[in-house]
Amino acid sequence: MGSSLRIDTPVGSLWAEEEDGALTKLLFAPTSEPPAQTPLLLRARLQLEEYFAGRLREFDLPLRPSGTQFQLRDWEALRAIPYGETRTYGQIAAAIGDPKASRAVGMANNRNPICIIIPCHRVIGAGGKLVGYGGGLDVKEYLLRLEGCI
Repeated sequence: MGSSLRIDTPVGSLWAEEEDGALTKLLFAPTSEPPAQTPLLLRARLQLEEYFAGRLREFDLPLRPSGTQFQLRDWEALRAIPYGETRTYGQIAAAIGDPKASRAVGMANNRNPICIIIPCHRVIGAGGKLVGYGGGLDVKEYLLRLEGCI
């Protein structure tokens, strides 16, 4: 059985979940369950606070997202996008070896269970347009501005 913790951030409340010592979810839609504090969840909260304060560029947390093989490859490619940089859906598709899978990349990003830490906000449309983000385009814009991308 895992533990969970609500984390308040400048972009709203997030809901973090861990199981067996790895972060499994960080979602924009927190539940109303009472928070449980574990060392890992407290570390995740601290790192998110540091990120939003502009003092952290790389998260150092054990992650274990659940998904299909394609989703897992996509999410790993997202984690390779450096802080302050963006990639297009096509670039991510090419990076995972399926250059014609831009739409599938978009769907995998939409299913990302660990927002911000697996940075799907760093993926933009081919023309540089901000498109698609589970937390809303205003949050995507906020995160990209925080990182100096726009």
